[in-house]
Amino acid sequence: MRRVLNYANLSTPLGLLVARLGRARLAPGPDGLVLGYGYRLPFPIAGAFTIGNVVLTKHGEGFLTGRLLRHEDRHASQYAACAGLPMLPLYAVAVVVSVLVCGNPASWNVFERLADLEDGNYLRTPPWWARTGPGGRTGPPPG
Repeated sequence: MRRVLNYANLSTPLGLLVARLGRARLAPGPDGLVLGYGYRLPFPIAGAFTIGNVVLTKHGEGFLTGRLLRHEDRHASQYAACAGLPMLPLYAVAVVVSVLVCGNPASWNVFERLADLEDGNYLRTPPWWARTGPGGRTGPPPG
């Protein structure tokens, strides 16, 4: 079902286009995923990323396995749930929120949290207001 939805909502065709532009080598993956290895464009900066049912990485074959592949598989399901292309601006907003809350793009990104941060090799960073600063003070660092 996800495969059909992500083709119909144009997210997988966009993923295939991005794979082609990045000169990735494509291979069939589990559960309707398409795995792209050797992606050559410098953006986005990530070990792997997903557009529709297409999972791309700059690394060679064998990199997309285990927990990381399960993490990216969950992102493919998120594209289906978000009606495809609207996922891209929603994800960008989630990145901005996460950076404002904790200083990195993943820890408070709702999409990364729902895909299981640890499976995606992300660390959980507490929000700025929950960190203990010098002398036991909480809140953002001074300055």
